Amino acid sequence: PNGSGKSTLLKSIFGLTSIYSGTIKFDGVELVGKSPHEIARLGIAYLPQLNKVFENLTVEENLLMAGYTLEKSQLREKIREVAQIFPIIEKYRRVKAGLLSGGERQMIATAMALIREPKVMMFDEPTSELAPKMAKSVLEKIVELRDTLKMTIILVEQNAKKALEIGDRAYLLVGGRVAFEGGCRELLNHPQLSTLYLGLR
Repeated sequence: PNGSGKSTLLKSIFGLTSIYSGTIKFDGVELVGKSPHEIARLGIAYLPQLNKVFENLTVEENLLMAGYTLEKSQLREKIREVAQIFPIIEKYRRVKAGLLSGGERQMIATAMALIREPKVMMFDEPTSELAPKMAKSVLEKIVELRDTLKMTIILVEQNAKKALEIGDRAYLLVGGRVAFEGGCRELLNHPQLSTLYLGLR
C-alpha cells in the first residue's frame, strides 16, 4: 500500500536515511553508517523513482559518468556490453538524456547501474508514470536481467499483480512492518491479503 515504507526501505539499505536502531547487513557486512558510495562499492545498485539520469548530458556522457572510477579501456568495454543489452544506447548515444521518454530514461539508468557490475539491483517503482506499453517493456527487461545475468532484483512496484506474476519472493509492508513474507504466487492467491492490501480480486 501507499505510505507503507517501501521506498524508505530501499533508501535505508542504500544509506540515504538516518537509522536509529537495528541493523542492515549485506554479505555479512553492516551497512548502517556507510555512505551510498561505500554501499555501491559493495555491489548494491539503487535506481530511485526520480532523477535517474543527468538530463543535460548525452546518453554516452551519462554512461561515462556512471563508470568514472573504471580504467578508460575497461569502461569502453562495459559500455559496449550494456549497449548489447540496451540497443537504444546506440540509437540515442549523442542525444541528451532529458529529451528521452520516461521509459527510455529508465533503460539508460539501468544501463548506468549495470556498468558497475552490481550483485543486487533495487528498483523503486520503475514503471511509475509510464505508458502501459513502455511499463511492460521495462518490466520485461528487468526479468531479462534477472534471468540472463543471474542477478538479485529487489523491486518496489505500484502494479502489484504484475510484480507478483514475474517475481519469486514477496514481502508485503503495512505501516512499515512486514505483514506477509513468502512466495509471490502464495500472496497473489491469498484471498484476504490480496483483496485488502493489493486491490486484487
